[in-house]
Amino acid sequence: MKSRSLAVFTLLLIGVAGLAQVNVTTSRNDNSRDGLNSNETILTPASVNPSSFGKLFSQAVEGYVYAQPLYVQNVTIPGLGTHNVVYVATEHDSVYAFDADSNTGMNSSALWKKSFIHPTRGVTTVSSGDVGCGDLIPEIGITGTPVIDTNTGTMYLIAKTKENGAFVQRLHAIDITTGAERPGSPKKISATVSGNGDESQNGKISFDPLREGQRSGLLLQNGVVFIGWASHCDNTPYHGWVMSYDATTLKRINVWNSTPNGGLGGVWQAGTGLAADDAGNLFIATGNGSYDGKSGGNDFSDSIVKLTPNSGAHFALTDWFTPYNQQDFSNRDVDVGSGGVFLLPDQGQGAHHQHLLLQVGKSGSIYLVDRDKMSHYHSTNKIVQDLEGAVGGMWATPGWWNNNVYLGGSWDYMRQYRFNTATGRLSLSAVATAPTYYNFPGPTPSLSANGTSDAIVWALQNENYGSGSSILHAYDATDISNEFYNTGQNFARDDPGSAVKFTVPTVANGKVYVPAVQRLTVYGLLGGKRK
Repeated sequence: MKSRSLAVFTLLLIGVAGLAQVNVTTSRNDNSRDGLNSNETILTPASVNPSSFGKLFSQAVEGYVYAQPLYVQNVTIPGLGTHNVVYVATEHDSVYAFDADSNTGMNSSALWKKSFIHPTRGVTTVSSGDVGCGDLIPEIGITGTPVIDTNTGTMYLIAKTKENGAFVQRLHAIDITTGAERPGSPKKISATVSGNGDESQNGKISFDPLREGQRSGLLLQNGVVFIGWASHCDNTPYHGWVMSYDATTLKRINVWNSTPNGGLGGVWQAGTGLAADDAGNLFIATGNGSYDGKSGGNDFSDSIVKLTPNSGAHFALTDWFTPYNQQDFSNRDVDVGSGGVFLLPDQGQGAHHQHLLLQVGKSGSIYLVDRDKMSHYHSTNKIVQDLEGAVGGMWATPGWWNNNVYLGGSWDYMRQYRFNTATGRLSLSAVATAPTYYNFPGPTPSLSANGTSDAIVWALQNENYGSGSSILHAYDATDISNEFYNTGQNFARDDPGSAVKFTVPTVANGKVYVPAVQRLTVYGLLGGKRK
């Protein structure tokens, strides 16, 4: 397993020790956001087909599920024994802990449920009408994927609430065995920075808990929780915000505003978490808005930025890349940051570019960037590789396995590119194309493999959000033109439930967990062959 994955893939020994399995404790599996589970030994190309693989069971929840389900093995639940647990966070401001393998007997309902609303006290979710946006319907609660610290058994999440007419966002730290709040939790989100941008008052800009939408997944690294915000439907005024909090005390450490002297610049990333390298640097993509970085300013919309935590109140912006056509992108709402940032595995000592990242936004241009020298802004992009308009516009994040990159563009077929370790670049065109045409929003693929073998690309087709079911697809990762399975092949048996935009499947220990409207559906080998 990659060293950068150890913090989030640490095997948990809560309760009875068990066989080594995989935990999925953060958005896209690890802090590089590659979406890869490289230790899957049960689901193989030979076993994933309509006759032997399908829906095992589902569990009902309150609210839409935008957050990626998380998974921890061998969790001791007081009074209920030891379970592999799948955690589901919903827009109804609820978190559920379900047995990950069964819904029978004592597992027919949640092992525990935690709600962050109290309607009788005037504490509710935020409605779509409150924010003037129909993107998240009909309510807004928990959107960003939480993160779990397996060393302490703690989950961190942001809950948005309406409290007797006031709007509040809080960072919660809860016990994964009970749902109980940890000491010092929750922490109300607040921040103020210097700036003369939108809604500035006396040269100061304050975080607005109503307008700011917490969409990107949370990041946990080195005992610190990192969180990013954008908005709801680009409704101004708003800014992109990034904040960090001590995971033990929940004291705020650093803050960064993407457009202190302008506006917008949200941290959207289609829900994918902020990325981080082993040195502790954060890599974040921002959306349309104000930009003056080329002239020494502090506004960084439509950019990929590198933030470094420090001992001061503010992050250090240590590097960035902004496309040459940023102004045109901003004018046309062609966000660079509609998709998430993925950090490639570190290359060898002799490589010309040891540390690379890959990112694709609404333009469909593939940006391969040296993380040590991101090139800033030039009249032509001076990055490692720029494949203009190579895929459909992406409201998604690439997937990765064995030097293959999988890109799920909108109004396009999923495309497979190959990374050449000798040249440090991608193939100039796709080496394979999936047979499925994806409308908006396109898929963020998840990968399962047993090391360098038995690899499968899992993708959700969510274009029917608001009107129909999603479709789970499984493709051959060596050649995605070969589809092994999809839920439409036996819809009556395998229907995942009503589609939710931007959702991502989680693959762990022989099962695939699919979020939907008021439901989590679990897939695996049929006939009780393996758990």
